[in-house]
Amino acid sequence: MQKKNKLANKNILITGAAGYIGSMLCTELVSRGYNVTAVDILKYDSNSLSHLFFFKNFKFFKEDITKEFTLKKLIQNQDYIIPLAALVGAPLCEKKKEEAVNTNYKSIKILLKIIKKTQRIIFPTTNSGYGVGLKDKYCDENSPLNPISLYGRTKKKAEDIIKKHTNSIRFRLATVFGLSYRMRSDLLVNNFVEAAVKKKQISLYESNFRRNYIHIRDVINAFIFSIQNFKKLKNDVYNLGLSEANITKFELCEKIKKQIPDLIIRKIKNKSDPDKRDYFVSNKKIEKKGFKASISIEVGISEMKNYFIFVDKDLKNNY
Repeated sequence: MQKKNKLANKNILITGAAGYIGSMLCTELVSRGYNVTAVDILKYDSNSLSHLFFFKNFKFFKEDITKEFTLKKLIQNQDYIIPLAALVGAPLCEKKKEEAVNTNYKSIKILLKIIKKTQRIIFPTTNSGYGVGLKDKYCDENSPLNPISLYGRTKKKAEDIIKKHTNSIRFRLATVFGLSYRMRSDLLVNNFVEAAVKKKQISLYESNFRRNYIHIRDVINAFIFSIQNFKKLKNDVYNLGLSEANITKFELCEKIKKQIPDLIIRKIKNKSDPDKRDYFVSNKKIEKKGFKASISIEVGISEMKNYFIFVDKDLKNNY
């Protein structure tokens, strides 16, 4: 499994390690020989990292990273810290407001209080902070952040304080899609494909709203790239998405329909989408540094289609 890597002696701490991105990132880092310390409270999934316990360069701790004494203990001797622990998405954060603030923002505030200047942070935030973009202009890293959800606000505040640690890289992630060891079906592409496979119907609110997307494996590749090119990228923020995947929600549904022809797309005109994000995003800054996302929406749709057929026994004989 392990690949040769000249940086393999580096120690990397990942919080929220059992999550959607964390479980995939831990797996790739371990396979490359990095010394990975994984931390998670295991609120959602206790099996997403089970395949890694065989490896000597993998350690796991079930801990709450909102506690200062816990973080202080964990960050000792770590070269890189990748804080993934978060309540993700507007609906969940609205439902659990206090927990969202504590995990998404206050834990980062604690981290900045105790971290050494020499320790490196790679921090994923969200491009949802752009809120509603101009119709004729792409949002870039200089565009104003106007988050319209508690989720977006907590991540913006966290990004603001991470910025003070100059030994850091910040990524504003597009909407992620694709398979993970800790699967999430609530993310937009994943959710739409699941509905298309199981119900043959997607109910679409405000179909003209725009988004940028990125496959989870491209996110992992970007983290690897940032570790290997840290000095070139540090002390800056980058949009991270697939440039070819700046599309409206209706255009996304049309791509799904090409692979699931009997899909019915229902445009709902008398109801509004609670998620008001509407923007296209420029990823040119990170591309000029040498990283370009490459896994297409179409590949992701095919992957998700096959997955949902596989996990639903009742559907297998219908394809």
